[in-house]
Amino acid sequence: MRVTPKHIVKLDKNEVIVFGANVQGRHGKGAALTARTKFGAIYGQSKGLQGQSYAIVTKELRSNYDPVTLDEVKQGIDNFIIFTKENTHLTFYVVELGCNLAYFTVEEIAPLFKPAMRLKNVYLPQRFIDNLQTGFTI
Repeated sequence: MRVTPKHIVKLDKNEVIVFGANVQGRHGKGAALTARTKFGAIYGQSKGLQGQSYAIVTKELRSNYDPVTLDEVKQGIDNFIIFTKENTHLTFYVVELGCNLAYFTVEEIAPLFKPAMRLKNVYLPQRFIDNLQTGFTI
């Protein structure tokens, strides 16, 4: 299995961290902060490739706006999967995006990555893999 390491502190030249971002692209906490401070994520850019980072929108910070929906997250993941197929020279390490600060669950997010299970250049978190194989998360 291709499993994302628990802590990503270093990436080789052709490796990319895939993280959840807010609509505003602030990258101020969690994996987003790591992506900004270590791997080239751009403050204010909420999606797509940025240095050795790839952002997928999972959260709206403004309380007077509707939250990001699971369908919107799915669209971002679908776009990411297309991108990985077009960039097979890169290796992508997906973190548990959307499952901490954005309040989605592994059971909601993991199934969206099912098409990525067969891609040789995509690594997934162990809990996503467990869920995709069993339908449950331990």
